[in-house]
Amino acid sequence: MIYVGIDIAKDKHDCFIVNSDGEVVFDVFTIPNNMDGFLDLLFKIRTCEKDADKVKVGLEATGYYSCNILGFLKNKGLPTIVINPLYTSLSRKSISLRKTKTDKVDARTIASMIMSDVSLKPYSDKLYHNEDLKSLTRYRFDKVMQRAKLKQSVSRLVNILFPELEKLVSTLHGNAVYKLLSEFPSAQHIASANLKHLTHLLNTASKGRLRVTADEIRETARKSISSYLPAKSLELRHTIKMICELNSEISEIEAEIKKIMDVIDSPILSIPGIGQNLGAMIIAEIGDFSRFDNPDKILAFAGCSPSTYQSGQLYSSHAKMEKRGSRHLRWALINAAAYVCNWEPTFSAYLQKKRSEGKHYYVALSHAAKKLVRLLYHLETTGETYQTSSILS
Repeated sequence: MIYVGIDIAKDKHDCFIVNSDGEVVFDVFTIPNNMDGFLDLLFKIRTCEKDADKVKVGLEATGYYSCNILGFLKNKGLPTIVINPLYTSLSRKSISLRKTKTDKVDARTIASMIMSDVSLKPYSDKLYHNEDLKSLTRYRFDKVMQRAKLKQSVSRLVNILFPELEKLVSTLHGNAVYKLLSEFPSAQHIASANLKHLTHLLNTASKGRLRVTADEIRETARKSISSYLPAKSLELRHTIKMICELNSEISEIEAEIKKIMDVIDSPILSIPGIGQNLGAMIIAEIGDFSRFDNPDKILAFAGCSPSTYQSGQLYSSHAKMEKRGSRHLRWALINAAAYVCNWEPTFSAYLQKKRSEGKHYYVALSHAAKKLVRLLYHLETTGETYQTSSILS
């Protein structure tokens, strides 16, 4: 067997090749991050071993820097293992007491890890083709977070420019309210608006479903305690405009996610409370469920496992969530657990049971998330659709 360790960087990659007898075939060499560099690495690997099944390549999961070389290696049929940088760091520290961290040392460390750890599994085709879904779900996540911040800004600005409006409508973030504030971004603007025009605007935007009348809104605006601040009005109009643009972008992203999810046809979408977007994020972050031997390893990958501390007779009585894995997966699992507990009776009863034991809501929810992971793992590995009896205790 030939083992290749690659330390990834932006402009270059450091590589190290060793055989199964521990003999260094190619000591650490540097290749540029371009096609010439990739072909040079491939030439050296094939010089050592032409049979791709007798080659293992390892590299760190370093975000987008590793995408191109990973794709190249996969296209050439070379089994490639993607390693968590935290795992590499711990392995490097275990080899020497010296505080040494260089690209050359990392390349050697990665090669020794894939040579000694048989539990490391190659990056599968399923994971490789799952990258589009992961890119889309993370892109959507960022857009949704941006929109949430802008909505907070709208609430803040309305509290300055027309604080009474919040009590008149069910939500400040409906289409009718946004249309109203885009054209009349303060109580003073609304107070002087033409009633007929105001009525038409609200009825059209809400499709006649707005409970409050235009006359009530205008009369409330005339008695408002707000101050007239043109700069804040301008900020409000621009903020609403950005939210509307984000809504359009998010809808477009979700349409692309749906296309992929329709092809995948995952059984986890049969669980009450898990919709397309949340389900897509879970599938995108976990990828190939078969690379995990059991559900506990998925929990560890998400950073949802409880931390453990014991020394002598001392045991930690307050184990906290590790939070060292994929933050996107952790967010998706916790939110999915909240929705499932709301829609699925068995999970709802389980959450109430944990709450009755005196656990804080979020602690109880984390227990529900662990239960949910066991269910997800079962459905994905067996291909079954959700049934109440499928829930694993």
